[in-house]
Amino acid sequence: MKRRDFFKMIAAVAASPTFATGLESQKDEAFSEEMLHRLAQDVADMPYRDRPMVPKAMQDWSYEQYKSIWFNTSKGIWTGTESPLQVDLFHPGLFYPHPVEINLVENGRSRTLPFDWGLFDKTDKAPTLPTQGNLGFSGLRLRSELEKPEIFQEYAVFQGASYFRVIAKDLVYGLSARGLAVNTADQDGEEFPDFTRFWIERPKAGAHAHVIHALMESPSVTGLYHFTLYPGPTTEVDVRVSLFPRDDLKNVGLGPLTSMFYFDETNRGRFDDFRPAVHDSDGLSILNGRGEMIWRPLANPKQIQISSFVDENPQGFGLAQRERRFSDFADLEALYHKRPSLWISPGEDWGKGAITLVEIPTNKEIYDNIVAYWRPREPLAAGQEHNFSYRMTWCAQIPEKKPVAPVLNSRIGKGFTDNENKVVTIDFAPHSALPEVFDDITIHVSSNRLKVSDGVLQRNPETGGPRLAFSFDPGDVKSAELRAQLMFQGRSVSEVWLYRWTT
Repeated sequence: MKRRDFFKMIAAVAASPTFATGLESQKDEAFSEEMLHRLAQDVADMPYRDRPMVPKAMQDWSYEQYKSIWFNTSKGIWTGTESPLQVDLFHPGLFYPHPVEINLVENGRSRTLPFDWGLFDKTDKAPTLPTQGNLGFSGLRLRSELEKPEIFQEYAVFQGASYFRVIAKDLVYGLSARGLAVNTADQDGEEFPDFTRFWIERPKAGAHAHVIHALMESPSVTGLYHFTLYPGPTTEVDVRVSLFPRDDLKNVGLGPLTSMFYFDETNRGRFDDFRPAVHDSDGLSILNGRGEMIWRPLANPKQIQISSFVDENPQGFGLAQRERRFSDFADLEALYHKRPSLWISPGEDWGKGAITLVEIPTNKEIYDNIVAYWRPREPLAAGQEHNFSYRMTWCAQIPEKKPVAPVLNSRIGKGFTDNENKVVTIDFAPHSALPEVFDDITIHVSSNRLKVSDGVLQRNPETGGPRLAFSFDPGDVKSAELRAQLMFQGRSVSEVWLYRWTT
């Protein structure tokens, strides 16, 4: 993992509080999902208490000291066996001060894996390794035969609070997912629930699915998570969740996604950088309950902003990385053009609520500043069990969800004139839904606070698709919503482009 990726991953969890361990697991016991369910209920019924921490010396390690110790993959769980899954482990310390319990499930029984420094290698500059105190693992990494038989490559990491990251073939790590978002952007501060225990099932030889269970804990909620992962060219992850709130969860996010957006062609003028764009994701994609396909380009605002897309029974949402050429970023180290996109498909009706987008100002690309999730309209009541399911699709390009032309790119800036008007251009991909003659397309451009010009539609000679251009005079307006859409014969033939413009 590169230094910038390490800091980006831990930035959102470094300030999180300590969390409860709940009940102590037996070293060896019969395993079943019913047993896990009873355990989660018992933990939820107990008073919350802080988890123990590793020795102080490990908490004070520098980044260089932490990275001077690494797992020996030749000693990985099930390495050298017929298992289609191999598991590596992470040691604690620095930004991971709380040990995490790792349990292996084989032949219907679960056993807790004891911590052992002998599983790790180190350089001659590594710090002294303590052998006493609350030692334990801080997370796990999954490896599978992604591209070639008998070549096991990592494709998922669970480490830090309830964060996890997954990739598919030919991609590199980018955005993260979380088990649950609690009080995100709340004035009283966010709560970061923590995966405290994992149960890893050993798959049979030749099996394609990998099953992981996790217990999640925080002061206000206990959760039981069941992950079924299908690694490959597109990595699918089925998630089943049982939540047991101690308090009414009023500001809670299901299927939360966390990413980074620094700049692109919409705000390029604010940054002195040799690269044309820097981001892990460039937009929020939504297929709402009414069947409307929405594209919302991401922003790095000067002040935190929260957008709520009110809906009932959404069909899906996700954060996408649509720019896929190296020249879109010109970064040989970060490889932003290989960062994954992620789509969330609800497994049942989620009722009324809002797909919520939180955009936080950032002056560095190492920080995750984008959060997207589904927020139910009604609070999740304390003392009750709440069950949800959804499928995650980790991929390069999110598969088409509706036959309309997707947005390829958005640009905002001054035009050729000397006035203060802003010019917006939106490039749509060529698509079978579009008529051959663009003159037959009806343009809809509007704003809640700005006077916008009539749109002009031309064919982009490079993409072959239509480019929509319009302008507006910002005047004294500090923020406004913009909307654009292409219609043909009374039906939508493009995604609905939405954007919040701010000064």
